[in-house]
Amino acid sequence: MMRLFARVMLAMCLAVAVGLNAQAQTKPKVTSLGPDFPKAVLFVGNSFFYYNNGMPGHLTFMERAADPANKMAYRNTMATIGGSGLDWHDMDNLLRPGGLGAYSFDEQNNVIFNKPGRQYDAVVMMDCSQCPIHPQLKDAFVTFAKKDSDIVRAHGMRPVFFMSWAYADKPEMTEQLAEAYTTAGNANDALVIPAGLAFARVRKLQPELNLYAPDKRHPSPAGTYLAACVTFAAVTGRSPVGNSYVMGLDAPTVELLQKAAWDTVQDYYGR
Repeated sequence: MMRLFARVMLAMCLAVAVGLNAQAQTKPKVTSLGPDFPKAVLFVGNSFFYYNNGMPGHLTFMERAADPANKMAYRNTMATIGGSGLDWHDMDNLLRPGGLGAYSFDEQNNVIFNKPGRQYDAVVMMDCSQCPIHPQLKDAFVTFAKKDSDIVRAHGMRPVFFMSWAYADKPEMTEQLAEAYTTAGNANDALVIPAGLAFARVRKLQPELNLYAPDKRHPSPAGTYLAACVTFAAVTGRSPVGNSYVMGLDAPTVELLQKAAWDTVQDYYGR
């Protein structure tokens, strides 16, 4: 009887261990863009970026609110195609000298001509929402993650990956996407922005807060703001908690999203 009990207990322990291993995520090797944190960033992706008047624009407002003395140094641009994967974008053409970023606008909407040369410090890349884990598309994600990272570095900029979120009705995508993006980040010595993990955290903390548009894929305003908070924390190394830019959201929601973003970044980077 004792031997049978011991065997049962051992089997249970092994089952638990296997379960834990199945849930484990690869840890990111790159955990900061500092000490020379980027201020001008190009976002290359799809409608997950451009929904709600563009997440990168809201990020700019957050950065300028956090560092008003240097506010005009912060500049974020997005190059997006609806439904696109990385293989839809011509990265070398986007980064050509005298192209994107040659001019921008100040707070009075005056055209500002930027200095010639390298127009961005970093490039944040996002594949289509299913591509990194799709059986027929995931190989292209791996291929273009490397190809585009090499191109970005050849132009003197730093590659960054944006980990997208699970669909509202397919929460199992969270861990799959997290693993795919973290693996790609490690393979290309690139920082990964853990937006998808932040979405999962908020859904667990406050399920009634809707982070999605009616299609259950794209972000609601709260979802876009959460993505901006995570990106702010990852790219600048600063906490978004207490940031005065709130995108028109109510105070309790802002407090929840800011803290969830910061906690996610701290946990993911192992700080």
